[in-house]
Amino acid sequence: MEPLISQIPIHRNSAQHMWVSCCSFCTFHRWIPILTWLPKYNFRWLQMDIIAGVTVGLTTVPQALAYAEVAGLPVQYGLYSAFMGGFMYCVLGTSKDVTLGPTAIMSLLCAFYIGGDPVYAVLLSFICGLIQVSLALLRLGFLLDFISYPVIKGFTSAAAVTIGFGQIKSILGLENIPHQFFLQVYYTFQKIPEARLGDVVLGVSCMLLLIVLMWMKSTLPPLSEEHTTHVRVAQNIVWSAATVRNALVVVGATVMVFSLESSDQHYFTLTGKTSKGLPPFRPPAFSEITPNGTIVSFSDIVLDLGGGLAIIPLMGLLESIAIAKAFGSQNNYRIDPNQEFFAIGITNIIGSFVSAYPVTGSFGRTAVNSQTGVCTPAGGVITGVIVLLSLAYLMPVFYYIPKASLAAVIICAVTPFVDYHQVIQLWRVRKLDLLPFMVTFLVSLWEIQYGIVAGILVSGAMLLYHEARPKIKVTDHGFLLMELDSGISFPATEHLSHVIYNNALQVSPPRSVVLNCQHVSRIDFTVVNELRNLLKQFRLQNVTLIFSGLKNSLLEVLNAADLPQLQHTESVEAAFESLLGHTHND
Repeated sequence: MEPLISQIPIHRNSAQHMWVSCCSFCTFHRWIPILTWLPKYNFRWLQMDIIAGVTVGLTTVPQALAYAEVAGLPVQYGLYSAFMGGFMYCVLGTSKDVTLGPTAIMSLLCAFYIGGDPVYAVLLSFICGLIQVSLALLRLGFLLDFISYPVIKGFTSAAAVTIGFGQIKSILGLENIPHQFFLQVYYTFQKIPEARLGDVVLGVSCMLLLIVLMWMKSTLPPLSEEHTTHVRVAQNIVWSAATVRNALVVVGATVMVFSLESSDQHYFTLTGKTSKGLPPFRPPAFSEITPNGTIVSFSDIVLDLGGGLAIIPLMGLLESIAIAKAFGSQNNYRIDPNQEFFAIGITNIIGSFVSAYPVTGSFGRTAVNSQTGVCTPAGGVITGVIVLLSLAYLMPVFYYIPKASLAAVIICAVTPFVDYHQVIQLWRVRKLDLLPFMVTFLVSLWEIQYGIVAGILVSGAMLLYHEARPKIKVTDHGFLLMELDSGISFPATEHLSHVIYNNALQVSPPRSVVLNCQHVSRIDFTVVNELRNLLKQFRLQNVTLIFSGLKNSLLEVLNAADLPQLQHTESVEAAFESLLGHTHND
């Protein structure tokens, strides 16, 4: 027996060790999703990922340059922000389609908080990343559930209008236009006589070409076996050209401008001088020295960033999660929201070491990624390499990129976000949902950073009103039957008491009440205390209050509270019989 007994702890420790190892392995895989698909990686996947990565890369470069303009930063900062997401998300992301990088909405939000200061932009990326990683580790993703769909649509529509109209000045070649939307509209129209003909012609031509290419792509018929080889080749050429339309337009415009500038003909507003080469890898600066020698401390920068430290991380997460869920549903896979938080947060933290400003998922580039048949997040690595090559070798060429062509790219990219069909659908489904939509939309036009806050407040007020005023259906059966359609919590206490007092206790003669609680799943101490007072008033007026259909858990709570003369029946019918029997006895 002794040898057997001595072996038991060994087996127990072995099993325990195996269990701990297994849990550690599963946890490691959960936080590093690349380990789930990399062992299965094959040559076919590599081919598709390279095609998708190159295609997205050709879309990313011109968009990144344009979005840096929206953020009020030198154009190279768009590229600094565009490559790290591909590398980080490949290791940490749970969606094969999502591409992280600068976006129109994130750039617009940053513009309002950083004031065109690269130091603020890079530090904002670092702090946003810390907040997003903290949310992931604390599993606080549910906070995004309080931002309703009408608020999101109101915000994105207003952002698209603001961004799109903000680029009109570049199409017209105007300068010194304010950033505030309504002032922007006023001064843009006021300065139309100062428009530069070259910028107008080029900008409008670029927009028309982009629109035509988009239209051609959307009208391509699906390929079938009946189509000849020539038709297939032609459709593939059109589809490819339309997919990389942004790069084609910007490259074409740049070549034309370069040829004119070489012959000393200056008709266009150019991007101008940009920093050459790759950004240095270093921690973000936590303070800044202004040109006049004033030192701006870390605490001063944080105070200046203010509400952006809440709005920008949350909007970044919201935008990316919505995109990941949409494409996961479309392509039949599930994402892990908390892991997505972690991936975006780490991307922003590491991105700040290469002078990036905050990034998130891009809907347009994710759609291109999906449509070109990407198989794994490794496609993002190819995109990142293309951006790095552009930084290393093409920065001198970017001097000649006309601002009008970048403005055309931005306008065409944000136009789909203004979706009037959603307004019609909101009206048809629930007209009251138009209230948070309109509040968010209008306030965002005034000040974009306050729009989403206003929308959340209005949505929250509507939610709390519903919580504080639950529907109570009252019917007369000789005594009153009151049916609650939801749980009762402390905001609803006064409303419940008011309905009961007005209908049962402040009439002559007083009425008995059956309170149907079959839909009630929760109550709190404030409600219990008010029920105690109600039972006392019913007893003083010699009438009865019966609770019907209470769940066992709630009945235990009420019994524990030691309510005086608590009467409960399993059903409304049993309550009726009890009251009728009481009446007969009287």
